[in-house]
Amino acid sequence: MKEWKCDVEGALERFLDDEEMYMDFLHQIAEEEAIVKLGKAIDAGDIQLAFDYAHTLKGVHGNMGLTPLYLLDIEIVEPLREGTFETVKENYQKLVAENEKLKEILR
Repeated sequence: MKEWKCDVEGALERFLDDEEMYMDFLHQIAEEEAIVKLGKAIDAGDIQLAFDYAHTLKGVHGNMGLTPLYLLDIEIVEPLREGTFETVKENYQKLVAENEKLKEILR
């Protein structure tokens, strides 16, 4: 995770250094349906729903120290906040790919 530039130490502090609990949450987040739902909202052209999913993911990924995902969440949230899909689809595809890397790391 550290090689992937994640903030594991910061996240573990938020988890009171409970590595087992942190790992349980990581596995849940890797399979989180919000990423799929975000893609559906983007495809449907629903800016508000896409923003809601992306903003939620940003908070979750940030708290978990998943910096590669968090940085992409920002790149998705900000255009949506401004009411545009500009660069959103491209960054969503990158988010999906990075989430697959997380799954690989956890295997």
